[in-house]
Amino acid sequence: MSPAASPLSALSPEYAAAGEGILPDRMIAALAESGGIRAAVPFAADQIQPASLDLRLGPIAYRVRASFLPGPRSTVADRIARLALHEIKLTGGAVLETGCVYIVPLLEELALPPDIVGSTNPKSSTGRLDVFTRVIADYGRAFDQIGAGYAGPLYAEISPRTFPVLVREGSRLSQIRFRRGEAVLDGRELSALNARERLVDDPEADVRAGVAVSVDLSGANLSGPVGYRAKRHTGVIDIDRRGAFDIAEFWEPIAPHPSRSLILDPNEFYILASKEAVQVPPDYAAEMVPFDPMVGEFRVHYAGFFDPGFGYAGAGGRGARAVLEVRSHEVPFVLEHGQIVGRLIYERMLARPERLYGQGIGSNYQAQGLKLSKHFRA
Repeated sequence: MSPAASPLSALSPEYAAAGEGILPDRMIAALAESGGIRAAVPFAADQIQPASLDLRLGPIAYRVRASFLPGPRSTVADRIARLALHEIKLTGGAVLETGCVYIVPLLEELALPPDIVGSTNPKSSTGRLDVFTRVIADYGRAFDQIGAGYAGPLYAEISPRTFPVLVREGSRLSQIRFRRGEAVLDGRELSALNARERLVDDPEADVRAGVAVSVDLSGANLSGPVGYRAKRHTGVIDIDRRGAFDIAEFWEPIAPHPSRSLILDPNEFYILASKEAVQVPPDYAAEMVPFDPMVGEFRVHYAGFFDPGFGYAGAGGRGARAVLEVRSHEVPFVLEHGQIVGRLIYERMLARPERLYGQGIGSNYQAQGLKLSKHFRA
């Protein structure tokens, strides 16, 4: 276990005076300065995002027999010792194969104050490559959830589903948000925010339990295909290379159909876009969650964090469509144009970030329509 961190309030009077919400960039930096985040290698210049911190892979990966949660009586290292098949060095780069499960200790570890929790998600580009990634902590009972006051290492579970990927020490597949207290807006608060800011371009949008997000299969809002289906048996994608790969070698475009519907084939991976254009105002962050957990035929959106400024006119956006990463499960499923597939839950920031998504920080998906990950040539 890591020793306890110094109180964040000692370094950030703004934090001490704030209420409940998600820590912005400067408070994440202060949390690291106070010892609440510790890294084996100094942070990269662009590692702190407006409302999150990118997490980096360490130098070793372990191929394991199966996914696991350590549970309240075990560390992740204990479980790796029992389940590891072999060890892979990432210092020079290594290929992670599809259908396999890997555990990688991260370069960052935590010593959180007792009033801060963490939650993690794959980065947008990770989800768009169908790389299933979750973060695990010692004694954890759930993936992607870091309890208040947690002190210890973090690990990424990685399972490429469609494309083999080349990763190395320092590669970033996941991101973490830190929050104090209850940050989610209730229905009344969200309706009031929508009235002020116009969160979605549909005046009839359902915002009672998060902004409803539906799928666009008409082609009316897009020039070109309505989606892409991933090819099988492709080459390797280097996680750290931008604009290096030919779309045609990895994806089949999906043309609009007169029925404005799409039959999802079991275990195939699709990239689609939302019918709605959405925005996230500067004092808020958002996360995509399933529309109805009881609908088990398909999963939408592995990568759910939307930063402050996403689609926001003041940050270079005009509303942006949510890219939907869709995978059907055991049976074929008919997806209809306008079918609600997810909801954007909005949360308060503890303070406005110093820089918004899209404002000179290398944001890849501002004002996006249907867009593949940054690895592919436009």
